[in-house]
Amino acid sequence: MNRRITGSLFVSLDGVIQAPGGPSEDPSGGFAEGGWVFKLWDEGVNRTLGELFGGEYDLLLGRRTYDISAAYWPYVEGPEAGMGEAFTKANKYVLTHGGADLGWDNSHALSGFDDIAALKQTEGPDLIVQGSSTLYPELIAKGLIDRLTLLTYPVVLGSGKRWFGADTKVGTLKLTDHYVTDQGTVVTTYEPGGALPPYPAEAPAPSTSAREMARRARIEAGTW
Repeated sequence: MNRRITGSLFVSLDGVIQAPGGPSEDPSGGFAEGGWVFKLWDEGVNRTLGELFGGEYDLLLGRRTYDISAAYWPYVEGPEAGMGEAFTKANKYVLTHGGADLGWDNSHALSGFDDIAALKQTEGPDLIVQGSSTLYPELIAKGLIDRLTLLTYPVVLGSGKRWFGADTKVGTLKLTDHYVTDQGTVVTTYEPGGALPPYPAEAPAPSTSAREMARRARIEAGTW
């Protein structure tokens, strides 16, 4: 049986995923709202995280998310120490084009998405992608994502990294679960839904009025 890959992301209403966990996590691009998840801490989110990390799993990470995690989780103390131990114990597969000197126990370098596809065919626990926004467009395009959970917070951040790139493959997702926490965070889980259907014959036909045809001419001329 192939391993499944589940992606999980904290997302703002305007699609920002940058630095949810802390002020110094990723200030690139002048992003000043690091730690925004904790500015709006929501106990209801614990239900999702408990289900996601409650069993056996390995981690699939981009290099920057790996660097952030490796600098935090092996050293964390207090209530989060148990999660730090679990992440250290789990195998961590890291897509990296740099050096393979990863340093954190049970970490393994992958050089490309073909390696991820091959990893899915091996024996072992399912894989969880935490953060690592740069992985998603290609994982989706190659059909490697099996489940996607979004935790959409009721906040607009304005600037910051978005998780869907311009080259994301067109397609549909099938909603398999959803709920809203007491604080208004919307938790939605999706699975791949297939290709986007063609424009239906019974849908309204485009206008062919003189005004519409003139508008199309401006579009073609680049003046609209």
